[in-house]
Amino acid sequence: MALLMKANGIEETIHPQDGSEFSLEELQRLVGGYIERVPTPQSKDFIVNEEGILKGLPINQKATMIAGQPIVGDMVILTGKERLT
Repeated sequence: MALLMKANGIEETIHPQDGSEFSLEELQRLVGGYIERVPTPQSKDFIVNEEGILKGLPINQKATMIAGQPIVGDMVILTGKERLT
């Protein structure tokens, strides 16, 4: 299970298609492009669009508050089995 935090404020619980791990393609689809892992002190992986600023994506207020740094576009929070290694 993971959480998709959309820039428009909508939050959605999501699950990998295969039931255990998100594929690169799934994560790219969820954030709308190449992915980037946002480094955080928390034990979660935050995945965002690598080119979000260049593409002029809107600021994601909720994600920014959680990440403690500016986040644009949609963000996926991975926990548990879905964590990136």
